[in-house]
This record gives sequence, structure tokens and C-alpha cells, in this order.
Amino acid sequence: MTIGKIEGIEAETNFESRRALHDAGIHMPLQAGIAGGASAGAQSIVLSGGYVDDKDYSDEIIYTGHGGRDPKSGRQVADQEFNRQNQALVTSCLQGLPVRVIRGAGHQSPYFPETGYRYDGLYWIDSYWKEHGADGFIVCRFRLVSDPSLRGEISERQSTSPRVPARRVETTVLRVVRDTELGKRLKRMYQFCCQVCGTRLECEGGPYAEAAHIRPLGRPHDGPDVLENLPCLCPNHHVLFDNGALLVQDDFSLNSGTEHLRVHRDHFVDPVHLQYHRSMWA
Repeated sequence: MTIGKIEGIEAETNFESRRALHDAGIHMPLQAGIAGGASAGAQSIVLSGGYVDDKDYSDEIIYTGHGGRDPKSGRQVADQEFNRQNQALVTSCLQGLPVRVIRGAGHQSPYFPETGYRYDGLYWIDSYWKEHGADGFIVCRFRLVSDPSLRGEISERQSTSPRVPARRVETTVLRVVRDTELGKRLKRMYQFCCQVCGTRLECEGGPYAEAAHIRPLGRPHDGPDVLENLPCLCPNHHVLFDNGALLVQDDFSLNSGTEHLRVHRDHFVDPVHLQYHRSMWA
């Protein structure tokens, strides 16, 4: 299967039908909205108005995963899980793989084509989580961000080591590592030690740690960039935290176990943000 750009097909190319998308290799399934496999990652997605929770901001998409939808009413009737096609999107996020995005005429946003389908280029999945959708059931959510500079740059058959431009790896699809004055203050407070494991990484130029965000910044979470929303973590625990493998309870116990988050006496960690983070992985 092909991950990334299909040679000879540029963004904003129109197709009259799902069969035409299939024949061009842009999106292979004739019905499913997600193409790909759990281990290899996702090739493409189609936005066609199938899920009421989808949000489209052009260069940013909040996408609802597959499953739990009644095909007759179009409403959600069961919870979703991170499996099958949804796991493919998770794999793309974790491995930094681009996903082709197609919009269909049935997609309710200002950016859909009048007829048929339009290939709108490559997007990156920079985060994923769970939440209760408009119909009251748990849905898997994925935030996709367009990178117009990569249109035409990624074209490769799937391999064990997909080629991703170096500049994208530097900023990473998983999270943006910020070094604001607030982050520096937090790191100094903990002497660059991880609040989970206590590790202090000593690099050639000095110690290294990362200021994470409990409630993520940006849409749709809109978390604040304040000290109450920041823990100091090592890179390993930052990735685990951002991807739901590490949960902090209100008493600072980790994953309801006996280990606890180390909290400095001058650092107030707002339990409201901890509760929001846990709700993302309900």
C-alpha cells in the first residue's frame, strides 16, 4: 500500500466517485472512511458527513473514528474503541506517518466540494483521545493538521522505515516541545527531574526535561498555558502521558496504583486539568 503522496496526483484534484478514488489509488475502500491497517498505519480518510462530531477548520480537522454508528439514522448508538481502522490512525500518529485527506460533497463544512470528492493533500495526526460525542456515546477523536509544504514531497511505497522529512521529525507529530519562560521556571523548580521517575538527563550542554500540558493546548481542548496545567517530565513519560498510558489521579497516584507524581510544595497542579486528561481516555 502507499503511504503519502500518489505520484501524478496533486492536492485539490477532483474525483467524481468513490470508484474513481479507488482506481487512482487515493482511497481504496469503496465504503469505509478510513483506509489502512492497525500495524501499518492509515493511508487515507474521507470526510463525507458520516459522523456528526467531525469538525473541519480547513488546515485543522477534528476527526471522529470508525464504529458505533447506525447506518440508517446516521447517529452514534455504541461506544468506539481504538481498534481496527481507529488503531491505524493511532499508528500513524505514533510513527509520524502522513495521511491523505479527501472531502466529499456530503461533508457539512465550508470546505467541501460541490459534487463528488476532492483530494486535499497530506495531513499529520498530532494527537488522539476519547470523549463523549454529541449522541452521548464515547467516540475516538483525532486531530489532523495540514502541512502544505509537504504536498509533492512524500511519495513512497510502505516500508519498515518510512521516509519523513527531517524538519518534521524535529518538531514531532506527537507533541510540540516548548521552552517558554514558564517551562523554564517549571524545570528549574524540579531541577530538571521528571515528576514521575525522578530521572535527570545530563546532556553535553546541560540538563534536559520537558514541560508537558495536562489539558492540551489548541482546539478542541483549549487548555491554558499556565503552571497549574504543566508537569515536568522526561521524554519517555511525556510520550506516555500524551498518549493515555499514564494517568494521574486527583491524589497524584499514577494509574490508580501505589506510585505518585512528585509535586513541589510551590507547584499547584489543578485537579480540574487532571480530570480533563483522564476523561480523554475514559
